[in-house]
Amino acid sequence: MVIDLLRRVRSVWASNLRTAGEPRSSNGASSFHLVWEVPQVPLVEVSATLEVLMPPSVRRLYFWALQVSFASERRLQGGAHLGLQWHPRHPGSTAVNWGGYHSGSGDRSELDGTTSELVSARRNPNTRDFPWRPGRRYRLHVGPAPDGSAGDGIAAWRGTVTDLETGEPTAVRDLYAPGSYLVSPMVWSEVFARCEHPPVTVRWSDLTAITAEGETARPATVRVNYQARSDGGCDNTSASVDELGLLQATAVARQVPQGAILPVPRA
Repeated sequence: MVIDLLRRVRSVWASNLRTAGEPRSSNGASSFHLVWEVPQVPLVEVSATLEVLMPPSVRRLYFWALQVSFASERRLQGGAHLGLQWHPRHPGSTAVNWGGYHSGSGDRSELDGTTSELVSARRNPNTRDFPWRPGRRYRLHVGPAPDGSAGDGIAAWRGTVTDLETGEPTAVRDLYAPGSYLVSPMVWSEVFARCEHPPVTVRWSDLTAITAEGETARPATVRVNYQARSDGGCDNTSASVDELGLLQATAVARQVPQGAILPVPRA
């Protein structure tokens, strides 16, 4: 009798999973994150390697990014994200984005920055045309711009993407943000596709930060976070680990639960 009851509970739970249809979040996306388990100390550089193993096949927006927060004297001043996009409104559906927002006192306005030398089919200051390719590894790096400051306590942070096959770096642009250092790095996937659209998989590797003292900090673990079903997320997104890095996949059975701690493979 107990076994039958458990089976019925599992059946009801499974029937409530959101594995089809549009994400019902406020921005229309289903997002999931890998939060770095690193000491909360001032950082001055953060980088990660991204590889799109299984690319999208539908005309929807996909965004894979390295996120940082800006801080000063233990106060968060804003946040920004650098990453690759599958964006149907850009040539070849490939783009790069380096943008962010102020935080605090209800101010969620976008951060200003320099004008990118990359063109943009949509004339968007954050999102620029960028011909990335599936199966290639791209190094995402956020660090101080060469001049280091935009004045009045505003720091200039450069977002750079390096194709590790050619070794060619591309400076996306400089972003102006209050705060003198970086904190709380993470990597994530933001998916504006239907939950049942064909699977997409990316791999993250070589997660690295440089502290204000010049020391290298590499997280040994990351914490998994999925956008909750109640917040509109899909229940068939998942994180996992292979011998080379951390995987994020859509339209698959969830392999690890919310809040799981995953080891970061060493290069």
